[in-house]
Amino acid sequence: MLLITGGSTGIGAATARAAVADGWRVALAARTASKLDDLVEELGGEAHAMAVACDVTDKASQQAMVDTTLERFGRIDAVFANAGIGGKPGGFTGADSDVWKDMILTNVYGVGLTIQCTAPALKASRGHLLITGSAAGRVTIPGSMYSATKWAVSAIGYGVREELRGTGVRTTLIEPGMVDTPFFDEKPEHALTDRDIAASVMYALSQPAHVDVNEILIRPTPPIAD
Repeated sequence: MLLITGGSTGIGAATARAAVADGWRVALAARTASKLDDLVEELGGEAHAMAVACDVTDKASQQAMVDTTLERFGRIDAVFANAGIGGKPGGFTGADSDVWKDMILTNVYGVGLTIQCTAPALKASRGHLLITGSAAGRVTIPGSMYSATKWAVSAIGYGVREELRGTGVRTTLIEPGMVDTPFFDEKPEHALTDRDIAASVMYALSQPAHVDVNEILIRPTPPIAD
């Protein structure tokens, strides 16, 4: 079974749909479990999916998410640490620092907590850890704290892969470029879809146990020049 944080919309929800279509059972986490009820019903109900409330910035909440999932399904075969929030204008000199705090706690601390709380179950199943990074974590974007958090996520991905070496747990960084999801206030041009990113997650999960896809960087094809 597959546990997805940030499972209510966008990439998380699209991945849940793709996973269930491929035969996986899924646990979907969001701050408010009721936001997931319609998606759980769409996925075939409790036989295929479960909604669980989780604040990824709170360790007790993350551990409760894991415990509830294990109680229901008995094991966790894969974890998609996908929860994240974006930034606001202002750069490093003029942005709202309270927005930074929420973003850093969610994008960095939250990923760390997900790894820490799910690692015992993943070791037990010799499972698969997937983490949503970003193309923004591979380039320098002037004044972007969001980009800085995704650089940190990349470092977490590299570091935990080495820490888990020899345990049988595989680790994959999923690094999308611009994706047309509710993450953005306005529809971006020349963007990927959430289904494109879900397909990359399923590709990594579909590989045989001896294949560890370390990173998948996905960018939209540039527009054709006139």
